[in-house]
Amino acid sequence: MSALPCFHCGEPADGEPPITLELDGEARRFCCQGCKAVCETIRAEGLTGFYQYRTEPAATPKQLTDIERDRIRELDHPLVQSTFVAAVKGGQEALLLIEGITCAACIWLLENHMARQPGVQSFSVNHSTQRARLLWSAEHAALSDLLIAIHELGYRVRPYQADDAEQALKAEHRTTLIRLAVAGIGTVQSMMLAFPLYFELISELSADFITFFRWFSLLVATPVVLFSARPFFRNALRDFRSRHLTMDVPVAIAIGLAYSASAWVTVVGGDEVYFESVCMFTFFLLLGRYIEMQARYRAGLTGNALAGFQPGVATRIVAGHSDIVATHELKPGDIVRVRPGETLPVDGLITSGHSTLNEAALTGEYLPETRHPGDAVHAGSVNGENPLDIRVHQAGAQTRLSGILRILDRVQAEKPPVARMADRIAGTFVSRVLILTPLVWIGWWLAGADNAFDITLSVLVVTCPCALSLATPTAITSATVRLRRLGFLPTRGHTLESLNDVDTVVFDKTGTLTRGELSLIETDVTGSLSGSDSRRLAAGLEKHSEHPIAKVFHDVPGHTVTEVTNHLGGGLSGYWKGKPVFIGHSAFVGEHTSAAMPAGTNGPGMEIWLATSEEWLARFSLDDEPRADARETVNRLREAGIRTLLLSGDRSGHVEQIARRLGVDEAIGQASPEDKLAVLERLTAEGRKVMMVGDGLNDLPSMAGAGISVAMGTAADLTQLKADAVLLNGQLLHLVNAMETSRQTRRIIRQNMGWALGYNVLALPLAAAGMVPPWLAAIGMSLSSLVVVLNALRLGRAGPTHKQGTQAVGAPTPS
Repeated sequence: MSALPCFHCGEPADGEPPITLELDGEARRFCCQGCKAVCETIRAEGLTGFYQYRTEPAATPKQLTDIERDRIRELDHPLVQSTFVAAVKGGQEALLLIEGITCAACIWLLENHMARQPGVQSFSVNHSTQRARLLWSAEHAALSDLLIAIHELGYRVRPYQADDAEQALKAEHRTTLIRLAVAGIGTVQSMMLAFPLYFELISELSADFITFFRWFSLLVATPVVLFSARPFFRNALRDFRSRHLTMDVPVAIAIGLAYSASAWVTVVGGDEVYFESVCMFTFFLLLGRYIEMQARYRAGLTGNALAGFQPGVATRIVAGHSDIVATHELKPGDIVRVRPGETLPVDGLITSGHSTLNEAALTGEYLPETRHPGDAVHAGSVNGENPLDIRVHQAGAQTRLSGILRILDRVQAEKPPVARMADRIAGTFVSRVLILTPLVWIGWWLAGADNAFDITLSVLVVTCPCALSLATPTAITSATVRLRRLGFLPTRGHTLESLNDVDTVVFDKTGTLTRGELSLIETDVTGSLSGSDSRRLAAGLEKHSEHPIAKVFHDVPGHTVTEVTNHLGGGLSGYWKGKPVFIGHSAFVGEHTSAAMPAGTNGPGMEIWLATSEEWLARFSLDDEPRADARETVNRLREAGIRTLLLSGDRSGHVEQIARRLGVDEAIGQASPEDKLAVLERLTAEGRKVMMVGDGLNDLPSMAGAGISVAMGTAADLTQLKADAVLLNGQLLHLVNAMETSRQTRRIIRQNMGWALGYNVLALPLAAAGMVPPWLAAIGMSLSSLVVVLNALRLGRAGPTHKQGTQAVGAPTPS
């Protein structure tokens, strides 16, 4: 028999003894004491209507720990509040982000519960964004008490703060939406008046009635032209001043001429007005730009999701005392304390404490990494279970995370060659249209046509190269967002386009195809201890050393070894159960044991030995193992017809062995930086389009000689700075995904360019022949732009072609 669901959250209530509470004469079961406590709070405040109105089960409440309560209490500090609290008339206003809202009843419960709290003047929640606005009197209640009251209902709450870039994006987004709404209302109103006249649905209208229609249409169209179409006029004026023609020039001329002519006819008298065409033209143009802006808006917020991982304040430790300071006040050498669940505010070295760090903001890898004293850590990482003291190395704008944000800004600002070509074509097209348009009017005027102005207006509108100008940037924006989610960060404007042409991929070995760190490959038992005990004894010795070899054993639970001594260049010695034990290379261990060294063959990689003074216990084989996805990456590159080459400075035998294991086409070992550059120059001379993937400073010359260079996320800062792209999470498979995305981007750009050019070439003669009225020209031009934008947005919706256990880079880490 299945367990009854919890009355509050819907989870199985199968605890023994059962947790119950009597409500309305009926015993209700709960899955935990937290759900029961929340239900009691709701009942005590007379808000049991929540259970009647809700459409989804509530979130399972989580009991606040002492550490979490202390963190909430810190929000009372004025310095912390300065980032998300503003003084308003009558009190303080805070913007909050609430997690756990499942339906409208949750909002009803929260707003009614908070209304009963002392000091609260108003509290409202936006269901779509799950953001709340709290207005309270600081004299009557502390902010932390009010936030804890929200937690008591089972919801999670934290401050919400938008950075300057996000606020600018939102302001632009909001203004465009208002302009679009004004143009939409104007279009509907003007069309209601114009369509009956166009299609002769109403007959025998008096001249006074038609004049009234025209004056009313003028009243409707004026705010559309002066407000909604204002960006087109502003941009056209900028273009004339800079002598660089864009699509805004014919748009502004068309809107200005149509509105001016219509206003003249309305005041003085005449045959035709074009108010409905002006409104429709403006509306559809703004609609296309709004959809394109949505892509940029999402791209901006994806980048700003990273900025959200940079705390504004930090806890600085001075002479054993803690003090909350602004992050920008920290200097190299300061010690900051990061408690469990907090985000690291700086780059630095751990001075004390062991913990796991979630580095998804930097690498996209969702699995936390264990960090020890002496390890380098970076701002944006989320601390796991233990507090850490960190010596500041870089803070503020100098952190690695800030560098990634600057790279994102730079690459989105750079235009690739295909985008510059589209701009040149659009500019040339605009100039020709501006020459052709008066010629069309003169021709029809000389021919005695009454609708010469209509035809001229249609030519100007229908040939506006909006689709041509949008064809490339929208596709590139969508592709960049997709690559960023994969953890592949382009750092140059040409990167996305250059990936299309690659036919040869050259890999460095250490840190690129391999993990770049030693791993325990094999344990060969030669004495009386088992393999497990041998490893634990080795770990007990090596935990006293920070040598790279010692780190191989840091994750192994160790035996207790005392009086450990580090013998420089040899190994370690100590005492275990009263017996002397030794670990190190064979010569060092052989000096301290009376037994003869066991016979055996040399395996791959490095060997270290474990022994007592009387016997050799074990031999450990260590090596730099290939990355987990290296072989599959090489296979998929081969399937795509791409040649692979391993180019390394390591000894040739080991390089060839790694190449054979992974299926690399060619391997070259013992190569100096000059040799690597010579190899790349030879490949280029053969007509190869080369991509170089590396992670060391010794790879810089060869990366400079490659058509496109990719640095691993663990690479030196200078290597990343010089590379055309950075593989943030170190997952080689995303190289293949990036190349596939690049091919899809080129295909979509070609589709967009073909559609845009084809539309303009076909529409121009039809409009010049007088077969397209102005209102139809507005619809046709706008639909062509919409087709281009929607086609480009398919890139952003498409997921990675190979699923790898990573979350999107910059995605918030679950708390």
